[in-house]
Amino acid sequence: MSKGRDRTVSRRPDGSWENKRNDADRAGSVHRTQKEAEKSAREMLKKSGGGELTTKGRDGKIRSKDTIPPGKDPNPPRDKEH
Repeated sequence: MSKGRDRTVSRRPDGSWENKRNDADRAGSVHRTQKEAEKSAREMLKKSGGGELTTKGRDGKIRSKDTIPPGKDPNPPRDKEH
């Protein structure tokens, strides 16, 4: 799986939520809610061939990680979250 396709959803200082590729300087999209940003990130990952979606909470700590198909989950038996 290419690490360049992986995306992170996190909160910006102004309170909005960004959907950003891990290797990018700028956000791919900015949204009012975390849910909207996650939905956008999932769609972008599906179109680009899959990858890892990391979602951070308001405190900046990782809240969840999910492998979006057709990406390969590196540890499928232990993934009890989804």
